[in-house]
Amino acid sequence: MDRLDNTVRPYAWGSTTAIPHLLGVEPSGEPQAEMWMGAHPGAPSRTARGTLVEVIDANPERELGPAAVARFGPRLPFLLKILAADAPLSLQVHPDLRQAGEGFADEERRGIPVDAPHRNYKDANHKPELICALTEFDGLCGFRAPAEAAALLDGLGVDSLKPYVDLLRARPEDAALREVLTAVLTADPQEMAHTVAEATAACTRLGGDYAPYAGLAHHYPGDPGVIAAMLLNHVRLQPGEALFLGAGIPHAYLDGLGVEIMANSDNVLRCGLTPKHVDVPELLRVVRFEAGDPGVLRPEASPDGEEVYETPIDEFRLSRYALSEGGTAHDLTLDTPQILLCTAGSVRAGEHELAPGQSVFVPAGEKAEVSGAGTLFRATVIV
Repeated sequence: MDRLDNTVRPYAWGSTTAIPHLLGVEPSGEPQAEMWMGAHPGAPSRTARGTLVEVIDANPERELGPAAVARFGPRLPFLLKILAADAPLSLQVHPDLRQAGEGFADEERRGIPVDAPHRNYKDANHKPELICALTEFDGLCGFRAPAEAAALLDGLGVDSLKPYVDLLRARPEDAALREVLTAVLTADPQEMAHTVAEATAACTRLGGDYAPYAGLAHHYPGDPGVIAAMLLNHVRLQPGEALFLGAGIPHAYLDGLGVEIMANSDNVLRCGLTPKHVDVPELLRVVRFEAGDPGVLRPEASPDGEEVYETPIDEFRLSRYALSEGGTAHDLTLDTPQILLCTAGSVRAGEHELAPGQSVFVPAGEKAEVSGAGTLFRATVIV
């Protein structure tokens, strides 16, 4: 197996301390938002044999296994991350596989450069994802019931929000959510900025359930995404809890440290809380206007000690082990590729001693025995 040397991405919303604290190094003072583990061409992990992209390209069937190559092609289908948010990420949604394929083909036909700021689809793949909290973790996930969203908006006492409150109370669920989100994102920018300012003052005064939205407005004053965010469920994960975010589900991460895994894609359609491009018509084509519980996941334990986060897709499978000193070693050998990540304590994986934040790539079929006293996350695929 290969020890991984991973890139940390310095996005502005990142924490200056969370990832350094996990790694046991001094903070640099710069934001450190995401540490990437995998073979994404934007920041592939490095090994003694070259980048993980180069290692896999040299012999895909040996590294990934014949079944994974047959199912997903000659590439690692997932990207594993440690994510550390100290400010809200953009309010966003991801397309399903058909929408991504159609959108990518359309933009290719129109000759839009893949790095153009107004480009929506960077590839033809979908991007389901899972976030598992390492600390308390705040996020927004999926639509509230229209009646709940109406009550939240009405409680602000802002006159310019009354039409949205009336729509949410008068229309069927799909139509109510669609019409209000459309109205918020297409409103006159100056008028919306005034509405957001009034709503922000009310959120700050009221606190409680309104406090997260006051925080959003602090980071994005005047942004219509502040009002759009109030249509969504606010979720606070405890360590070990997770959220699965499928296609069409609007979401945003607000604060906390977690392990994130996703299909190897970069397709994001933004709804707000961002200075970046917001394509409202394409967004409305992709969003699923369905209210529901965000569905907090807790791992399901198996007899061998593996705790699995069950999801409905095959590009990734995330699980964890709580290892104890003197306990039985676990044989994690699989016919699929794996990344093993230590997040607490000290774990031995094959010949490698892993401290928090350290990881290894295990080629398909490679012997993978782990032991020690700590927490180990395991990422692989289902074939």
